[in-house]
Amino acid sequence: MGDPRPGLGLHGEEEACRHLARLGYTILARRFRSRMGEIDLVAEEDRTLVFIEVKTRRSLSCGPPEESVTPKKQKRLIRMAETFIAARGLHGRDCRFDVVAVDLSRDGRSEVRHLKDAFRA
Repeated sequence: MGDPRPGLGLHGEEEACRHLARLGYTILARRFRSRMGEIDLVAEEDRTLVFIEVKTRRSLSCGPPEESVTPKKQKRLIRMAETFIAARGLHGRDCRFDVVAVDLSRDGRSEVRHLKDAFRA
């Protein structure tokens, strides 16, 4: 049997995209890859670029999903955002970093928590 984590992550991204669409965000990119790693979602809200880390958990035994976005992970996300901005020629745009936590610990039902401006560059 394969590793269930990729499927879990994709499920969380789908939940996050639906949540963000309801809030009026436009998704610009999903799973943007650079040599440093991957940004789950890049969106736009009111002309602001939003770099979004999605964390999904089936159990809270290791804590809520948003707690896994450590300072080290934040630094890597900031570097990847810089790469995205350079690759797309989007210099000078306002940007921020959000975290969307998808909690599936409640009998498989999704609870989505959106931490807007979760950390700063």
